[in-house]
Amino acid sequence: MNTPIQELLRISFSLLPVFFFLLGLILIDSYKLVKLQAVLISIIAGCGAALGSFLINSSMLDFLAIEFKTYSRYCAPIVEESLKAAFLIYLIRKNKMGFTVDTAIHGFAIGAGFAFLENIYYLRAMSEATLITWIIRGFGTAIMHGGVTAIFGIIAKSFHDQQSSIKYFAILPAFVLAIGIHSLFNHFFLTPLQSTLLLLFVFPIIISLVYSQSEKSTQNWLGVGFDTDQELLELITSGNLSETKIGRYLHSLRDKFPGEIVVDMLCFLRIHLELSIRAKGILMMQESGFKPAPDPEIKAKFKELKYLEKSIGPIGHLAILPFMHTSNRNLWQLHMLGGNK
Repeated sequence: MNTPIQELLRISFSLLPVFFFLLGLILIDSYKLVKLQAVLISIIAGCGAALGSFLINSSMLDFLAIEFKTYSRYCAPIVEESLKAAFLIYLIRKNKMGFTVDTAIHGFAIGAGFAFLENIYYLRAMSEATLITWIIRGFGTAIMHGGVTAIFGIIAKSFHDQQSSIKYFAILPAFVLAIGIHSLFNHFFLTPLQSTLLLLFVFPIIISLVYSQSEKSTQNWLGVGFDTDQELLELITSGNLSETKIGRYLHSLRDKFPGEIVVDMLCFLRIHLELSIRAKGILMMQESGFKPAPDPEIKAKFKELKYLEKSIGPIGHLAILPFMHTSNRNLWQLHMLGGNK
């Protein structure tokens, strides 16, 4: 029978470390664009993945009639990484994450939720396990779940940014890598304590590199994108657009589209630029530690943008796409801006 102090220690060591790591990831993000509510949703999704994995693993273990050790090495990683990856892919496809760092935070949050529920189960099932077991589960297994999902998300987000959509065959290597790392961990080629120490050494290095690269690319994007958008918006609002190459290009569209559609294209471009500039301004303010005040006009602008997008249609949207500097990151920033309305 464990004493109250021993009980508190085993609960603390098994459940808390992964959340301290998650908190650290959130705190070192300069732009603080991942809201607490979104992180909590990802944690809940991870808990759901753990519950689903428990039900599937239990059924599959009975159905396959193989040793638990064999199943945990080769089958459980496939089931568990599939369920953890599902919600992350959903977030990426819906442009809920604009930067690689955001994906790392959400991926680790999903893994944290998964490890939290899994360790609660083992706390009940292995009540007599030693304190070292709970240290290994809290600092080793739990960090593995969060780290593997974060790494998968980082790679999947990279493919998404390059191709503008997730091609499942293209992210298959990332999925295989996640399963492979999970499987290697379950093989225990090293002692559990050695595996835990290795994870604690390697994972922070990977995340540090990701954060450094993400912040560098963000700074580059902010500088180029903001200046270019501002110049184009000034041309549109000044009335001198017809004298530029852009104006002549838009004028040429009158041969292909009705006049009112061309006007709607120009309005769409103007509002899109205003929102994009506003979004980049929010980023700059948040990086400097300021919290931007909500803009009551944003909701109306998004509503008008949606109406104009339907009016010009997909062909019209493609016609003005070269001037919008639109990427998945831009689109997500507009989504983020909408959340500040």
